Amino acid sequence: MKKDRVLRIVLIPVFAVLTAVGAQISIPLGTVPVTLQMLFVFLAGFFLNPMDALTAMVLYLALGVIGIPVFANFSAGFQHLVGPTAGYLWAFPIAAFLISYLRKINYFLAGITGLTVVYLLGWSVLGLFIKNFSKAFLVGVLPFIGIDFVKMILALYASKKLEKIMEGKLNEEA
Repeated sequence: MKKDRVLRIVLIPVFAVLTAVGAQISIPLGTVPVTLQMLFVFLAGFFLNPMDALTAMVLYLALGVIGIPVFANFSAGFQHLVGPTAGYLWAFPIAAFLISYLRKINYFLAGITGLTVVYLLGWSVLGLFIKNFSKAFLVGVLPFIGIDFVKMILALYASKKLEKIMEGKLNEEA
């Protein structure tokens, strides 16, 4: 039990850092860049328990707010949580929590639900900023659906591999 708690304490910041690394892998595609952040939101949800997944994403956001350059293009600051793409960031903790919680029912449903939350919040805030919800959908959701679906499948595959590795390690130590 103690090893499990230590592992959880280690994995929360690991997933926050992975999300930060994913933010730096950025391909400009109009208003909202393509990054690997969603890959790690999915992975946190598929691999961690709901509260740990949520905590990892809150930690990621907190690191950025206090000035550590974890957001896209090595940027930081509170302005990211109030700017045009803030909704996507706000959604990360909620999505990671829901993915983790719903994976008990169905992994695919969990991933789609998490992605929907990210899209809805991201699209809504972007739409408010540019004062055009149709355009916000066209630039902030539509171009990313296929890419994010692939990220979801990759994260699901990786989480299953990680679970097997972790089970093996924990069984060896027992």
